[in-house]
Amino acid sequence: MEHTPTIRSKIETELKQRGYSFSGFSKISGINRGTFSAMLNSNPPKPISVRQMDLITKALGYPEGWLYELYIDECFYEGKGHWKRIKPFLLRCVELGRQDFIQKVLSRLTEDLSYVPTIFSLAEELHAEGKEKEKDSVPFYECVIENERYYHSERLAISQYRLFSYSLNKDLENNRQLAIKFAPFRKNLPENHQLDALLKLVNVYFQAYDCETTMQYAKELEVIATNVYQQQIQVRLKNREVKPLNTERHLIVYFGQAYLMQGNAREKQGLYEEAMEFIPYYADLTGFEGLDEMGILEARKFEMWAEANRLNLEILMGNMVSLPAYVDLLKSNPAEILQGLLTIMESANKYNHSIDDILLLFAENINEFRDLRTNISYYHTNYNLVTYSRFFLELSRYYFNKGSYFEAIGSMLNSLKASSQLNDKAYYIKSITLLFEKYKDHSTEEQRTEYEKVIKAVENNINQMTS
Repeated sequence: MEHTPTIRSKIETELKQRGYSFSGFSKISGINRGTFSAMLNSNPPKPISVRQMDLITKALGYPEGWLYELYIDECFYEGKGHWKRIKPFLLRCVELGRQDFIQKVLSRLTEDLSYVPTIFSLAEELHAEGKEKEKDSVPFYECVIENERYYHSERLAISQYRLFSYSLNKDLENNRQLAIKFAPFRKNLPENHQLDALLKLVNVYFQAYDCETTMQYAKELEVIATNVYQQQIQVRLKNREVKPLNTERHLIVYFGQAYLMQGNAREKQGLYEEAMEFIPYYADLTGFEGLDEMGILEARKFEMWAEANRLNLEILMGNMVSLPAYVDLLKSNPAEILQGLLTIMESANKYNHSIDDILLLFAENINEFRDLRTNISYYHTNYNLVTYSRFFLELSRYYFNKGSYFEAIGSMLNSLKASSQLNDKAYYIKSITLLFEKYKDHSTEEQRTEYEKVIKAVENNINQMTS
């Protein structure tokens, strides 16, 4: 039977082959001679720390992680897990990106399910260190999800929420599937996490044009934000200090967004009068109790959005008398220009208005938006990229109606490229592809080539997802 080397036998062999005495190796490694001797010769031997193992590895000229495979047994000396050794070892494996060793340790740890809370705590520590550590915490949250015994536990819900949040990207279908998987756990989260989770769910479904589900989660957000706010009022009435909420945003954001997104969902359904009814709920939040400097800034944003949405809805209902005021508002708030131009385009196409003067006024902005390939970093959220796609599709329709086919097809290609990045297949197949095929004879050879190139890339993307 072949003898399996231990970490100590491996070190002893190296020392013997190189002719090192304990005293000599102590000097080059920086480990005290007595400590080093106790690690190898005591009965039972003194445990080896991760730091000491790294010093030994460096002194022997081996790459980082040389003894890690054998060190796993050191972590489970006599078959029992020793967390004071395991935790530093796992953190070191995180630093070196050694997922293989992390998985081996977690696999052995979870033979005893009493370690699941400890693993969860480590995942939360890594998460608390910021975005650069999010990826590092994934295997630990996955381990909790796989081994948590209680389906309704808060630990499981938070782990599911973390993975949901980390995995959101530009791919709308990916995000929708993630939302479907996570949603059943949302009510088991503590209130602060529920606020963040519901706001993310609202945004995912709004971007996917699922207005009814958007409304469902926005109403849930409204209820929880209102409850938390009322609880804080009661605490203040008792002259007690309100504990920090520990959320990603100020409480006023969840309160205001709950109503704003319900209105936006109704707008997308063409229910403009119903959408208008939600505006008063977030138009003036300056009386919101407990507002600090950040809260006041957020309240002012909602005030601006309320005015923008009021004008937006009037324009969508065909009231172009509001257009000059809307244009002035957009000029004063450059971040709203893309969304505002989409509204104007939708109204122009629906009511057959000419808006050439508006397009001329914002020509510089439109040209900046048009150059998607070089300015993609501008579209730092899905919502901006979705709005970009919708705007250029509406601009394309406007140009087609005017008979400006070259400009129309160019705008349509911009929309298609954005939709392809979003994996927005339901939308672009229904709207963009049919539009191009209808006017294909008016396209240039260069435009047809670009169209085929984007379509091929999209089909490859879909095939990769379904394979």
